[in-house]
Formats: sequence, C-alpha cells, structure tokens
Amino acid sequence: MSKPIRPDVKVRRFSKAFVWAHAVNAISFLALYITALPMYTEFFDWLYPILGGPANARLLHRIFAVTFIMPTFIWLIFDPKGFTRWLKELVTWKKRDLQFFTEFVKELFGFKSKHVRQPFFNAGEKINSIIQIVTAILIIGSGFLMWFPDLFPKAVVQWGYFFHNVGFGLAIAVVVGHVYLSVVHKSSRPGYTGVITGEVPAWWAKDHYTEWYEEEVKNGNFPDLDKLTKHKKTKQDKGA
Repeated sequence: MSKPIRPDVKVRRFSKAFVWAHAVNAISFLALYITALPMYTEFFDWLYPILGGPANARLLHRIFAVTFIMPTFIWLIFDPKGFTRWLKELVTWKKRDLQFFTEFVKELFGFKSKHVRQPFFNAGEKINSIIQIVTAILIIGSGFLMWFPDLFPKAVVQWGYFFHNVGFGLAIAVVVGHVYLSVVHKSSRPGYTGVITGEVPAWWAKDHYTEWYEEEVKNGNFPDLDKLTKHKKTKQDKGA
C-alpha cells in the first residue's frame, strides 16, 4: 500500500442505493442468523424469551427472510447503472485477476507484494459476490421449500433443510472473511467508509482500484491526486 496522498480528499465509490442495500442485507442476515440459532440447536434456547417465544422467533425469521431478498431490488431499481456494472464485471475475467490473487495472498500474510491494477471491483470482491449469490440461492430456494412444505414432496422438503444448512454455513464463512478484510485488515480498512457513506479516501481508491480511478480522472469525475499534490507543494513553496 502506497503512502497516503492528500488524505483529506474523498471520492464517491458507492451510490446511496448501494449503501442502503448493503445495510438491509447485513441487518437481515444477522437477524436471520440470531432467530435461527434456537431453532437449530437447544443450546440457544435461552434466546427464545428474548425473541418472544418459539412462535415469535419463527415469525421474525420469516419477516427477515423477506427483507433479505430486498437489497437486490433496491440496488437494481435505484442504481441500475451500478448494478449493471457489477454484473458485467462478475463475468469479465482477465490475466490481472489471476495476478491479483497471487499478490493478495502475499499481502494477507505480511509478505511484500506487487501492485496489480484493478477496475471497480477487484478479483477478490468478484469471487466474494459469486459465492454470496450461490449461498443466497441455496438459502432462499431451500427456505421457500421449508416455508411451504405442503406444496412439495416430503423428500424434496427434507433436502431443503439440508441445503439450507449448507447455504447458511457457507454464507457465515464468507461473511466472517468479508468483515475481517473490510474492518480489520490494515490495507483494506480505510475503504470501510464506502458502505457507510458511499465515500472513500481518494488515495486509497487510487491505490486499490487504479484502473477505475484513472478512468474517472480522465472523465473529469475525480481529482488527479498527483496534480493536487504538486499544486499544494507549489503554493507552500511560494508562501515560504
């Protein structure tokens, strides 16, 4: 990670629609996890009084199951351009993506790594998105079978329970990794504000998504940090 240039400058990375969609997704997932725990094992029966009893826990689980589906539509309806770019980048893979994984592993374990130019979403984020799509399909599809068991053969419903557990287990693993890289890891932590306000430090965006940042500079949407730094230094020299 390069030394911060003009840490005072911020740029918009995500739209308000994405910020809201991400918040709804995170809250819904956490609520689903908590309401499911006592239904999964007796060890968490102590949660039932907090949730208002078994019946209310099931009701809350179903309510948040519905809100869990909403983020996709929020993003698609209110930010179709951003949603389309996300889908396009998910199916676009180049040599730089493979190079990213090699260097990312080095950086993750504290070794010296080379900078690999990345677009709006890096290869790691694309893999994360793909896995989340798969787990969401497993969770939502199996959840539908479990919610309306009378509409399907008993054997199919039983498989639904199995895939629901598999999907949720994979999702938890992905979420833990996602939170660690977003909040804990020193290299990616500065960009955490992107899912809170939509804005991130310009130097961080330029360092992590160089290809995208330079494209935005070329289009006049983002400041050229190198020019800003030179301009600031010139003014300071004149003042001295």
